[in-house]
Amino acid sequence: MNIAILSGKGGTGKTTVSTNLALTIGVSYVDCDVEEPDGFIFLDPPIQKREDVFVEYPVIDTEKCTLCGSCAQVCQFHALAKAGKEIVIFEKLCHDCGACKLVCKTGALSYGKRSIGKLEGGTTQKISCKRGILNVGEPMAVPAIRKLLGSLSKEDHLLDCPPGTSCNVVNTLKYADAAILVTEPSKFGLHDLIMAVELVKLYKIPYGIIINKDDEKDNLIKNYCKENEITLLGTIPYKKSAAAIYSRGNMLCEDEFYKNIFISIAAKIKEAFPW
Repeated sequence: MNIAILSGKGGTGKTTVSTNLALTIGVSYVDCDVEEPDGFIFLDPPIQKREDVFVEYPVIDTEKCTLCGSCAQVCQFHALAKAGKEIVIFEKLCHDCGACKLVCKTGALSYGKRSIGKLEGGTTQKISCKRGILNVGEPMAVPAIRKLLGSLSKEDHLLDCPPGTSCNVVNTLKYADAAILVTEPSKFGLHDLIMAVELVKLYKIPYGIIINKDDEKDNLIKNYCKENEITLLGTIPYKKSAAAIYSRGNMLCEDEFYKNIFISIAAKIKEAFPW
């Protein structure tokens, strides 16, 4: 089973929840936030495997090209443009759809490959860890996410999604069997949580909510869950001790107080989802 952990906004503690739950449950951790994969900072697995992620981009044979401009006209992503006596290629805008090659009547178009990032993997505390890392300056994360998730084994995984509800999150949810939404008890948290809930509903998969930085009161997130009959998987109190634990480079689940919280959340997850 693949369980996606997502949040409608950044800063809710999604990676904190993901990494601590992975250790508590004993399942593989996959960091899908390829633009900012900070889960390994906490888990710190020795890197045992590394591979590049490649995408294709158009290459033009100038001897065969007649400068008809058909390739530029058909490209919906403006990765090609006819400029005077040449076809200019903006390779980072290419979505590798193949349309330009299909319309080229002279066979002047072929494809080259370039690296946009890499995948890394390792093991820590008996759990497998994988992540994707997008190269600085690359505008599209989806190819790296697809490569990362397409290579997963059949064991159980926690998928640490990118923040928000963008196409990066959508492409991660395609591989998920269930979802956990991490939020905080604030108006901003509720606003973005509602968007995340609507996104998860599109995939018709079971989901539940974890409240991080909980004020331990009957707050607006708890009321939202009750009103909409959404499973509340657990709450993590808003305490200074959590920051102190992280400042020492330790995991929350290594502390007795937080360990019991994550054990309780893990039990509710196994009850809520067809594990």
